[in-house]
Amino acid sequence: MTPDDIINWAQTLHSARTSAAPIEQISDKIKEFDRADAYSIQEKGMALREEAGEKLIGLKMGLTSEAKRKQMDLDSPLYGELTDEMQVSNGGTYKLAGQIHPKIEPEVAFHISKELSGTVTREEVLAATDKVYACMEILDSRYKQFKYFSMEDVISDNSSSSHFILGEPITDFSHIDLKNLKLKMKVNGEIAQEGNTSAISGDPVVSVIQLCELLEKRGRVLPAGSIVLAGAATIAVALEPGMTIELEMEELGNASVKVEA
Repeated sequence: MTPDDIINWAQTLHSARTSAAPIEQISDKIKEFDRADAYSIQEKGMALREEAGEKLIGLKMGLTSEAKRKQMDLDSPLYGELTDEMQVSNGGTYKLAGQIHPKIEPEVAFHISKELSGTVTREEVLAATDKVYACMEILDSRYKQFKYFSMEDVISDNSSSSHFILGEPITDFSHIDLKNLKLKMKVNGEIAQEGNTSAISGDPVVSVIQLCELLEKRGRVLPAGSIVLAGAATIAVALEPGMTIELEMEELGNASVKVEA
């Protein structure tokens, strides 16, 4: 891709998101399209959001569970970025107006208090973490199909990020086995998904390690103060008006959101 192509596709995806008007996949139009191009498009797209007044506050990992990779027919983890406008308060309301085809999934989130870069260990990640959360992420692809696209397509589209909900922060987590926590995600009081945090890269902390490695390839670091969503523990559930979604996670507590038209 040329630099002009990257800017044009970033603007096209930005417009698709702000107007809720999905587009055809980029890979349908351009065949010479690699993951470096895709992350360049993502970065240009985030710059457009910053120009519109949003503030970057963290990153999210995607495709960290085998179930999720099978659901999306894609092959390896990837990342996207989070802004302040994407956060929905715990117990708050998510409005479907202006969205395209949103879905929700249960995750673990970290607050990183010290910069991390390159190859890091599990111990270094935990030492740099001052809070963990039960979390739900809302995805919303800006493509007409929410399944049949390439890794490059989804990375370009900020890895389908839309919104997220953090539960109450847990600051004393040294006794918690983060890689083996049971969870239930309920829709209107009925269990929609059950799982275990072990589905997140075998250990949610490993997702942060993988994120640092992916960022290094882009010449980047994981900044202090970042929120990191570690990836989904189950497949996603499509959102509809009137839903109340509740996540119950062993040791990390609850998170909830209501869905309005």
